[in-house]
Amino acid sequence: MSQKISAVFQRLRKSLSEVIVGQEIVIDQLLIALLAEGHVLLEGVPGTAKTLLVKTLASLVGTEFGRVQLTPDMLPSDILGTSIYDLTTKTFTMKRGPIFTSLLLADEINRTPPKTQSALLEAMEERQITLDGRTEKLPDLFMVVATQNPVEFEGTYPLPEAQLDRFMLKVLIGYPGVEAERLMLTKWQGGAYKKHAVQLDPVTTADEILECRLALESIKVDDTILGYLVDLVQKSRNLSDLQLGASPRSALSWLAAAKAHAAIEGKDFVTPDNIKFVAEPVLRHRLILTPESELDGVTLSQVIGNLLKQIPVPR
Repeated sequence: MSQKISAVFQRLRKSLSEVIVGQEIVIDQLLIALLAEGHVLLEGVPGTAKTLLVKTLASLVGTEFGRVQLTPDMLPSDILGTSIYDLTTKTFTMKRGPIFTSLLLADEINRTPPKTQSALLEAMEERQITLDGRTEKLPDLFMVVATQNPVEFEGTYPLPEAQLDRFMLKVLIGYPGVEAERLMLTKWQGGAYKKHAVQLDPVTTADEILECRLALESIKVDDTILGYLVDLVQKSRNLSDLQLGASPRSALSWLAAAKAHAAIEGKDFVTPDNIKFVAEPVLRHRLILTPESELDGVTLSQVIGNLLKQIPVPR
């Protein structure tokens, strides 16, 4: 079954890499979240193709794509929808908001107030919304990719830790390398990246992605791998550099992401390398450094690297 999953996601990876050049690890992490039913917090400076990445993925899956530009004056109803009174029928009808889509890009989530952030994150967790006592289910494939710029501080509302924990992965997208940027410019010269560029043909379907998600349950996890993961999570809560370690939800996300990575690689079982590959995107938004460590210039990347070195790899 893993071979089928691998075939589907290798097609997606190849097609995405032709459009988004020089971001192979970012693409891999986004596909892991798609397969593992997780949401993604995508952080990068302006102009690094965050929106293009998500829009291209939606095109390649052949599914609905929605985009919300979050601003300080946005209300929860601007995302979820609202009830409108019909004078003709004398009844209320629901006008659905942009959240009713399969792949939602929530642009600049740290620019909107906590009340609106909470409404979005509740929908992410429950896969449904409630308006005026009516519960509405969201599409089966529903996935949120929320972006934020690390360089903007004025007029922003940083997400609290409890809400950050709802995202399976935090993916960092940086500048492309020299050759990748040269290729990007060459592609632009050839007509790519235009606003009215030819729509990409899907390489898979939403139903096929949902089948892959069901098949993911068959990926085996040995007891030694489970023990290795538990040791890593427990150790993170006792590191001197951290005042907050990994949560139980992060352990579930870590395991799901590792299974997804194994399946995309065409394996029927999880290895320590799969656990290590997804460690940073799973943990970087969940761990909190102590003030002393921050003053000493310690980074979360260093802490996660040290954590992986401290726990023996099962043989």
